[in-house]
Amino acid sequence: MPGSDIERAADAVRDGDLVVYPTETVYGLGADALDPEAVERVFDTKGRDRGNPVSMAVPDIETAAEYTEVGERERAFMQRFLPGPVTVVVERGDRVPDVLTAGRDRVGVRVPDHEVALSLLERVAPVTATSANESGRPSVRQAGSLHEQVQRAAAVVVDDGETAGGGSTVVDVARGTVHRRGALADAVEGWLADR
Repeated sequence: MPGSDIERAADAVRDGDLVVYPTETVYGLGADALDPEAVERVFDTKGRDRGNPVSMAVPDIETAAEYTEVGERERAFMQRFLPGPVTVVVERGDRVPDVLTAGRDRVGVRVPDHEVALSLLERVAPVTATSANESGRPSVRQAGSLHEQVQRAAAVVVDDGETAGGGSTVVDVARGTVHRRGALADAVEGWLADR
């Protein structure tokens, strides 16, 4: 495990910088999700539309509950699917900035099923959870394939080899809505249908 890189990445996030980190799907572009200026830099680096919210990554459900309002049904869902390649949309708490959620009252929460990502998140969280690519371009599965703009913007790149690829399933459990089908989508839809 790239331990020293994880420490450097955690320090960079605390300093308001951007980092690239691996997940079980693709490489993510991380910044302090509670720092509006750092989140703005994520949008700028990706060339992402400000109306398109960004999710946040945390190391566990308990940490998610510190920054969001997690209902009983949502908690049951999280206990079943997290950590894993699923983003759960929940009501945001007061500390979550408007820029992250595009002004909406809900935010996506991700607990990656990846040892290196979790090691970073145990040191500093919440961190933005969005793919480390320019908007409209393919997601990146190898650190060496990062687009030049992302490479330039990142203070630290935590390289853990090739990731599995794909995207997380994005689901609003309270509303029973799957916003994006990705990994585990059939299981997610089955869970929602049964409850």
